[in-house]
Amino acid sequence: MDNSTLNTKQKILIVDDDPNILEILSYNLMNDGYETVLANSAEEAAEKLTPDFSLILLDIMMGGMSGYQFAQSLRSKGDETPIVFLTAKNTENDMLTGFSVGGDDYISKPFSLKEVSARVKAVLKRQKAKSMQTNRFEWKDFIIDFDIKEITIAGKSAGLTKTEFEVVAFLSMNQDKIFSRKELIEHVWNETPFITERTVDVHITRLRKKLGEYAFLISNKSGYGYRFKSGE
Repeated sequence: MDNSTLNTKQKILIVDDDPNILEILSYNLMNDGYETVLANSAEEAAEKLTPDFSLILLDIMMGGMSGYQFAQSLRSKGDETPIVFLTAKNTENDMLTGFSVGGDDYISKPFSLKEVSARVKAVLKRQKAKSMQTNRFEWKDFIIDFDIKEITIAGKSAGLTKTEFEVVAFLSMNQDKIFSRKELIEHVWNETPFITERTVDVHITRLRKKLGEYAFLISNKSGYGYRFKSGE
């Protein structure tokens, strides 16, 4: 598969036992540029949830496991996927319960689609800021940990060399900015003599192979250089 054609949309799991709400939320969020997956119960959501989801829109009152119980179960397992609760309940106690079990936001029914879009965008923005504050870059299950200088994909180390990690780290800290090969040599190989532009190409080719399905994050603009594409 050509990595440049891979879907980079943020993925949202919508959980509600009302098919009409599922349909309207899915349609609206897809128009906003997200990928959506639908579940009509917490049990079905548990089967569909994978590490590459960016957010969960979760109804509270459902048959079987409630949204509160599902959220609490996820948090107890260490799953930190952001959760926005959807509910007809809107008392202060209900909101406090939602936050106490690990919810990130709370939208009362009936809601406006503009409100849902705004809340989703705000939570995702906060999540990105939180990742940067903890000295990590996260995109789905792709993680750059700048403290331990390691990249993991789906929990497994990508096995990068020191130089390969430094290339990714430098580019990711300057997302969407194009750097020429000479500029990369100055920043990454500044203490190593006799490095050619061809050396940069070889390292990045090898690096992209190790990144596998996430190779698209590092792209080349012919005649200019390389950049790290943001995951949005």
